[in-house]
Amino acid sequence: MSLNPSPESSDILELPVMEKFYTIQGEGAHTGTPAYFIRIGGCDVGCVWCDVKESWDASAHAMFSIEDLSIEAKMSGCDMVVVTGGEPAMYNLNSLTEKLNKLGLNTHIETSGAHPITEKWHWICLSPKKFKPTLTSEYKKADELKVVIYNKHDFEWAETHAAKVRKDCQLFLQPEWSRADKVTPLIIDYVKDNPQWRISLQTHKYMDIP
Repeated sequence: MSLNPSPESSDILELPVMEKFYTIQGEGAHTGTPAYFIRIGGCDVGCVWCDVKESWDASAHAMFSIEDLSIEAKMSGCDMVVVTGGEPAMYNLNSLTEKLNKLGLNTHIETSGAHPITEKWHWICLSPKKFKPTLTSEYKKADELKVVIYNKHDFEWAETHAAKVRKDCQLFLQPEWSRADKVTPLIIDYVKDNPQWRISLQTHKYMDIP
């Protein structure tokens, strides 16, 4: 199988996985919720400030079957599975979500929207990146828009994305971790002036949660 298959491919039965683990969701709308994470290898977005650059090369990670991934997620004991990356939407994940859903699990994805997002997700977190544009078709799928703020100019950029999502999409601004001391005060002021936004913090890093 190709490690960078087209989303149109529907017969993906295994995926390159950097890591999989049971933890607490640390950011966004479901902060504080127990979740089983599956971090898929492979990314063509290439954010310069990415904190998991080791995920980018899909060939560096072992292949796991959809069956095994799903069973391990079920055995974690929680009902929320977060699929992240890397850029997970590089792959057609219908087989994965179908299996997870059959096991009674809630499926969440975190993606830049640079590739078509496959169906049957309970929650879609869209986090646009400047390094590869979000596809116009993907905005209306988002339940949550999470924009990383690196400098003061990013607020205007965030608003361009907020204008494209559904009215019921939850809006979050998140400080880029290495610049949190500088941009968090700016985010606080911005959210106070624009209360349609909320603040997302990487609480797992503050609390040292793996």
